[in-house]
Amino acid sequence: MSISGSNPFPAPGSKAELEEGAVLSPRFGADGLITCVTTDAATGEILMVAHMNAEALAKTIETGEAWYWSRSRGELWHKGATSGQIQTVREMRVDCDQDALLLKVQVAGDGGCCHTGRRSCFYRRLETADGGVRLVID
Repeated sequence: MSISGSNPFPAPGSKAELEEGAVLSPRFGADGLITCVTTDAATGEILMVAHMNAEALAKTIETGEAWYWSRSRGELWHKGATSGQIQTVREMRVDCDQDALLLKVQVAGDGGCCHTGRRSCFYRRLETADGGVRLVID
């Protein structure tokens, strides 16, 4: 399957239509992808950042569960299909110029989202000291 697949969304219109209109016309990048930030619907905690192609976005809207495009595997990915960590979408938002998405989800299973077994993919903090940067696991 190609990254772009079929795109059921209308092409972006004018700047005013894009920013103020009521029509979803996502601006996929040259690679056919749009960035998606996923947060916990109850707490607001950032769980992960992933990408969607048009098919993943359409399936997410249709099913109410999160679908992404796996860049590393080069395939459509139903989050939680193998881990049980299904992400049920409680709210979807698009940014001002429709080139990024925000999903607010409820996570099933053990509530984790990261392939490392952690709840969030953002488990490391950057610290600067003596002109250098190091990562610290919280």
